[in-house]
Amino acid sequence: MTMKKLMTLAIAFIISVGAFAQNNEVWSSLKKDANFFLANDLGRNGYYDQKPIAELMGIMAEEIGPECIIAAGDVHHFDGVQSVDDPLWMTNYELIYSHPELMIDWLPVLGNHEYRGNTQAVMDYSNISRRWNMPARYYTKVYEEDGTTVRFVMVDTTPLMSKYRNESQKYPDASKQDNTKQLAWVDSVLTSAKEDWVIVVGHHPIYAETPKDSSERKDMQNTLGKVLAKHKNVAMYLCGHIHNFQHICAEGSSIDYIVNSSASLSRKVNPIKGTQFCSPETGFSVIAADEKELCVHMIDKNGNVLHSVKKMK
Repeated sequence: MTMKKLMTLAIAFIISVGAFAQNNEVWSSLKKDANFFLANDLGRNGYYDQKPIAELMGIMAEEIGPECIIAAGDVHHFDGVQSVDDPLWMTNYELIYSHPELMIDWLPVLGNHEYRGNTQAVMDYSNISRRWNMPARYYTKVYEEDGTTVRFVMVDTTPLMSKYRNESQKYPDASKQDNTKQLAWVDSVLTSAKEDWVIVVGHHPIYAETPKDSSERKDMQNTLGKVLAKHKNVAMYLCGHIHNFQHICAEGSSIDYIVNSSASLSRKVNPIKGTQFCSPETGFSVIAADEKELCVHMIDKNGNVLHSVKKMK
C-alpha cells in the first residue's frame, strides 16, 4: 500500500472517530429515566442496511441503556417462519442483532409477513430465546424506572383488515382471529391504565402516506382508531409497515401517530394532511420518558437524529 493511501485511510479514521465521539454526546443526551428502542421491518437476512443498523443499535445502546426493544412487526420477510427451528431465526435475527447490549428483552408484534407463515411459531420462539418475549398475539407490558411508568399496549393489527382476512391462502391465520375480543381487550386495558405514559404499538398505520391499499388505513381507523379515540391517556401510536419515517397529527386527535422506518430497506414518502415530518431514510427510533416528558427520536443509519416527537405533561 502506498504512503498516499495510508494517509488517506488515516485521515478517514480520524474523521470517523471524531464524528463518533460527537454522536456519543448527542446519544447520551437523549436518554431519560426510562429508555427503549423501536425497530421493525427488519428481516432481510442481513442485506441492505440491516447489518449496519443492527450494529448502530448496539453501539447506541451502550450510551442509552434501553430497557427493551419494541419490534413492531415484519421481523421475517417474506413468508414468515415455518417453525421455531426455521433457519430464518438465525439469519434474520440471532446472528444479526448479536451485540452484547442487544441481549435484552425484545417485545414483538406480528406483521403481515409473519401472517404468511406460522404465527404460533413466532410466539413459541419465546420458549427458545431468552430475549424474545411474546406471550400472546396481543398483550401489555409496564416498565417503571426511577419513578417513571410507561405502559406498552401491543396490538395484533393484521386481522383488523379485510384485505388480509379475505386472502386466506396467503394469510391463513388472519381470518381465524376474533377482532371483537381483541378490541374489547384494548378498550379494557386503556380504561384501567394509570401510568405516566401509555403507548400503543401495532404493525400497520392508522394514518400515513403510502401507496399501499387505502382500505388498510380505513379499516384501521374504523377499528383500532375508534377505540384509541375514546381514551385521552393514549400518548402515541407507534407502527411500521410503510418503510419510512412519518409523524402525523390527525385533526381532532391528541395522539401522535408515528411510523417508524424499516431497519433494513426503505421507501419514498410524501407529506399529506397532518404530516409534521417524513423521511425516506432507513433507521430505528429511541423512546425516552420521564414523568414530565415523552420523546421519540427518529435515528437514521448513520446515527443522526432526524426528528424528535415530544409530548409534555
